[in-house]
Amino acid sequence: MAFALNQKREWLVAHYNDPLPEDKVDFLNQILSRLQIGEPLAYITGKRSFFGLDFKVTPDVLVPRPETELLVEEAVSWLEANPSRRNMVDVGTGSGIIAISLADRFADLQVTGIDISAPALQIAQDNATLNGLSDRIKWQNNDLLSGIEDHFDLITANLPYIPSQTLQGLSCLKHEPRLALDGGKTGLDLIERLLYQAVPYIQPRGLILLEIEAGQGKSATELAQNIFPQAKIECVNDYADLPRVVKIFN
Repeated sequence: MAFALNQKREWLVAHYNDPLPEDKVDFLNQILSRLQIGEPLAYITGKRSFFGLDFKVTPDVLVPRPETELLVEEAVSWLEANPSRRNMVDVGTGSGIIAISLADRFADLQVTGIDISAPALQIAQDNATLNGLSDRIKWQNNDLLSGIEDHFDLITANLPYIPSQTLQGLSCLKHEPRLALDGGKTGLDLIERLLYQAVPYIQPRGLILLEIEAGQGKSATELAQNIFPQAKIECVNDYADLPRVVKIFN
């Protein structure tokens, strides 16, 4: 309703007894119809808040989830504890929420955002401009880290991690891009590819942060340990006490 009336939520609370303008009734009914068939509110309003910032959202990108803020919090903690480590890449950046949130937090951070989807990268660039960071982030249309020449202190990734079979029964598939959801047979196909690619790209004593599905805590941790046998691996639970972020200390 705040979106339809072009008002803030606080205004609605202060004017809850006001009659609804007749010219807004049809518009609100259209919005409600879209919500009833499961279309995400963020696609209807065209925006979503994440980590204290506002982001443009379209059906070309995944709707930002609050669970991803845990990954950003882990990155913030590590960057604060390692002030000399300031080159990072966000792989599968989508709308750019991770890259932009960290660039906003650390003025000296060198940030690269990578995505295989050109339309998603355009949304990410728009979001960087929206948040006054267009000159701070380098965007690359690329398949994970394949052929990248730089090396990084920090690699973050919220890649598609839903197993293909599981995805078939989820309502999100009707509205959000399959490219941003489908993690292959096990859900770890893209994560496995990225980890193998990351071996020569992550700097010594660097950090890799991966968002995972709640049921992948054990399998994702074992996968990371196999590819980085000398690394320290941790799995961090989210606020629902479910496995959510794998940390690889190289």
